[in-house]
Amino acid sequence: MMDDPRLLEIKRFIRDVPDFPKPGILFKDITPLLGDGPAFRKTIDLLAERVREHKPTALVGIESRGFIFGAALAHAMGVGLLPVRKPGKLPYKTKRVEYSLEYGTDALEMHEDAVSQGLRVVIVDDLLATGGTAAATARLVEEQGGVVAGFAFVVELDFLKGRSKLGGRPAEALLHY
Repeated sequence: MMDDPRLLEIKRFIRDVPDFPKPGILFKDITPLLGDGPAFRKTIDLLAERVREHKPTALVGIESRGFIFGAALAHAMGVGLLPVRKPGKLPYKTKRVEYSLEYGTDALEMHEDAVSQGLRVVIVDDLLATGGTAAATARLVEEQGGVVAGFAFVVELDFLKGRSKLGGRPAEALLHY
């Protein structure tokens, strides 16, 4: 799909930052994309084209950059946005899922009443790397009776094979590195 000229236009707004957040990591910085109105709009339009086919009744945004893309995408599609956050950040009763990282564990939470039985969602984040956070979010949604119709990312780091952790569910990514 990189033959789509709109993807080439937005790709130029992704900046490489070497050695962030630690030495040896080449960070894909999306802040220049967010700072350019036409590029950001184009990104949301491209995501909406891909996400609509999954027919979600809501989107799930993963903290924190998933909120940015998720909120704009939810607005464009006329559906709600359900936030998934790090522990202790949501004000109401929550459901929690813990998941493994390369070194240790982490956890995510969402309100216990966020997902109704059979709610069809697409999980949105800025970047798919190892897939642990996205897979944990899917587990959180499904444990509450929701249906994960797919995932949507602006960037996918193909070499980390995060897609393999998504349980074979559809995953849309605009840009691949």
